[in-house]
Amino acid sequence: MDYYQTLGVNKTATEQEIKTAYRRSALKWHPDRNKTSEAAGKFKDVTKAYEILSDPKKREMYDQYGESAFNRGGPGGFGGGGGGQSGNPFEGFGGFSSQGFENVDFGGFSDPFEIFEQFFGFQSPFSRGGRRQQRRDVYEITLTFEEAVDGVKKTMIVKGEEKSFQIPAGVDNNMAIRFSDFDLQVKVKPHPYFTRKGQDIYFEKDISYSLAVLGGVVEVPTVNGTIKLKIRPGTQSGTTVKLHDQGVPYPQSNRKGDQYVIYKINTPARVSGRAKELLKELEGEME
Repeated sequence: MDYYQTLGVNKTATEQEIKTAYRRSALKWHPDRNKTSEAAGKFKDVTKAYEILSDPKKREMYDQYGESAFNRGGPGGFGGGGGGQSGNPFEGFGGFSSQGFENVDFGGFSDPFEIFEQFFGFQSPFSRGGRRQQRRDVYEITLTFEEAVDGVKKTMIVKGEEKSFQIPAGVDNNMAIRFSDFDLQVKVKPHPYFTRKGQDIYFEKDISYSLAVLGGVVEVPTVNGTIKLKIRPGTQSGTTVKLHDQGVPYPQSNRKGDQYVIYKINTPARVSGRAKELLKELEGEME
């Protein structure tokens, strides 16, 4: 397996480029988000690739010896010298190894595995929290749709004290955020007309029959403001338009999701006599 190819980066990639590529691939292939049969294997591969390439020493060994450097008995392999990981309780769990993650910089997360909690809403089985028995206080906070999208500063009583903290932009419903001394469970109120799926936004736009036939321009709301869209003549009901980078930000990232606008042709329940005559004439012309 080529670890660089697995993450979609070249051999000269910077640490930040590798980190960004891993986050993107982890979001794409995590089995809780991707239900395809290949997801688990792909997720395992990208995690292993990141484990190696994010560590300068391991990356240097990989560049020199290839994947064999990390096989038992290989040059500098983890398993050499009498099975150095024989006491590791996570050995063989889903094919992952916990070795090497403790000192990885995940860009601002106090625990390397909090990336799972921020993006996927659950705790990684390899996190330090998963290995200790210490119980953490969990608090619940309810956000408006807009607060979850844009991020917001909140104040609440934690362990009898008033604390202020920043909710990052892009959090989603049921996502868990870990702070230094407590966990925060996020609940997000639904929006009256936006539907959110991950970091993507879906919006149904009603258009008239004449507009669908003749084409024109309509205004469409997004989470970033109102924009104008051109409707092509002959647009069918159900036609979907993708608006790049008009969705929800990914937490702790510069990336954004997309917005999908779905056109629905609005058929009036009642029409005047004159309108019926015009529609009959139109039907004749179209035939």
